[in-house]
Amino acid sequence: MNYNTILNDFSNGITTITINRPTKLNALNKATIFELHTAFKAAESDVDTKVIILTGSGEKAFVAGADISEFADFDGEEGRALSKEGQDLLFDVVENLSTPVIAAVNGFSLGGGLELAMSAHFRLASTNARMGLPEVSLGLIPGYGGTQRLTQLIGKGRAMELIMTASMIDAEKALAYGLVNYVVPQEELLPKCYALADKIKSNSSLAISAAIKAVNANYTDGMNGYDVEISEFGKCFETEDFEEGTTAFLEKRKSKFTGR
Repeated sequence: MNYNTILNDFSNGITTITINRPTKLNALNKATIFELHTAFKAAESDVDTKVIILTGSGEKAFVAGADISEFADFDGEEGRALSKEGQDLLFDVVENLSTPVIAAVNGFSLGGGLELAMSAHFRLASTNARMGLPEVSLGLIPGYGGTQRLTQLIGKGRAMELIMTASMIDAEKALAYGLVNYVVPQEELLPKCYALADKIKSNSSLAISAAIKAVNANYTDGMNGYDVEISEFGKCFETEDFEEGTTAFLEKRKSKFTGR
């Protein structure tokens, strides 16, 4: 598929999706959200893609926020529809994708940008990254899952402070808060992501998918994470990957997983 607002590249088991609106600091609009949805679902269905890396074009921004011009004149019903459609189409999809997603936060990650990064399974940041949810300064609240995922990642008190003050934090504070896993110079950001992706893709993709499902269950209303873990653990025993992994261990050789 040809995209207008994103770039899509595949190499050595890794799909890299780059939000490509540099003149708008990669701000999210409806077209970008739809194209991201399409690209993520395509990567998930591609058996050769073992890891997805998400980043922004240029050196200034991952995603500087949502495109405010698209909703500045919305009424309440339109606002609710905007939030629900975005969460259903993109943010919840990324969080629950069976293929692991790493966000490479290469600059400003604000509002919808930070919400998108938080939807990924984990995040790395460049030293120049700045993150925040400034929506209350516009008379809004975060509408793409930010009130929930920020609290899950850094705790209620810190999340409340960041949301209420509309403040930005730098990469080092994000690291201290547990919002990102690593902080590296910008030129090292994607290489570090690819190195982690290489480690991930050497393991069983079926087991990784099961682990994502079990971890996410802890944050899903009405689900018991322990029960999901038990169920997914049992399913692993029925896979060829389990047989290969245990056999390789006993034979003291490297596993050759097939994802079956």
